[in-house]
Amino acid sequence: MNRHNKNISTLYLTISAMKRPVFSCLLWIAVLLQGELVFGQDPHFSQFFSSPLTLNPALTGKFDGQYRISGIYRNQWPELNNAFITSSISLDAPILTQKISENNRLAVGIFAMTDKSVNGILRSNYVAASVAYHIALDEEGYQQLGAGFQASYANKRLDVAAIKFESQLDLTGQWTSPSNENFNASLVNVHYIDVNAGLLYNGSTNGLDNYYLGASVYHLNNPSDGFMKNGNYHLSRRYTAHAGGYFPTGEITTLFLTGLYNQQNTTKEVVLGSALGFNLAGQSEVPVSFYAGCWTRLNNQYDAVIPYIGLDFNELRLGLTYDINVSKLTPGSQSKGGMELTLVYVHQKSTGRKTMPCPRF
Repeated sequence: MNRHNKNISTLYLTISAMKRPVFSCLLWIAVLLQGELVFGQDPHFSQFFSSPLTLNPALTGKFDGQYRISGIYRNQWPELNNAFITSSISLDAPILTQKISENNRLAVGIFAMTDKSVNGILRSNYVAASVAYHIALDEEGYQQLGAGFQASYANKRLDVAAIKFESQLDLTGQWTSPSNENFNASLVNVHYIDVNAGLLYNGSTNGLDNYYLGASVYHLNNPSDGFMKNGNYHLSRRYTAHAGGYFPTGEITTLFLTGLYNQQNTTKEVVLGSALGFNLAGQSEVPVSFYAGCWTRLNNQYDAVIPYIGLDFNELRLGLTYDINVSKLTPGSQSKGGMELTLVYVHQKSTGRKTMPCPRF
């Protein structure tokens, strides 16, 4: 989840002479609230492939198994006054499997996400439900096209009483002046309903490999998302394209490739990378695999390097990344990075139906 802005460096220079705790708070409050300085971004993750329902509603049910539970936790720039802490959990599963062709799939899913910014001064909570249908384009079911829709409810709470603005400082270093900010109340609540949609193409040449291409649009209805009185702020649509695949490269190795493009308002993001998987189980009936890889993230410039390690054990996958931030756009965040931990459980008890290669990274 990358949250940068080209004007943050200017703000940093303005208040860098202040004590560090004050600086951290002021920096991130300004980042969050000053519309002339920033363009809002959704919470999103470096391990986006482990949070399918926040990436593309068409990924609902797109896995090999009976149901999937995905959990993710991210702590970005913790040294900057706990700048961003985000966590999410989701559950999705195919339904009506006995009434639908084994090459097709109807699935539903739900997810919940919470995002705490600036040490909890801004708290955002989301819950959503999604549905997707995947239809085979050939007799074997190796080529599939899916469409997904999602409706969500969001609640954002801003603790105005905890905010201090630079204009409130007097010459003695005391917060004596009024902020003159036009908030509704000391504790501001924003609620809205959101609508999202996506498409996904999934393919395989022989049932052993996989490749996919997807696209999604979030905030189709441009919900109102502002805390100020008489304000008219609307959440910009987020456009996402993602692609990837996996290909066996040896007796025990598989190469995974993935890429992501995000655009929201004038903010653009590209993430590219790969991982190599090693089958450690041999002939054992309990699958065990180890993964090592790296992603790179680009915004207006080279932004971050993201090393990744993962472990599959039976039906569980554990993933760990740490963003090594190299961006010069946000001086206060350089080398601070962000740790992200994911856990995915896919219940794979056989139902007698044909299995299909599905996206994994």
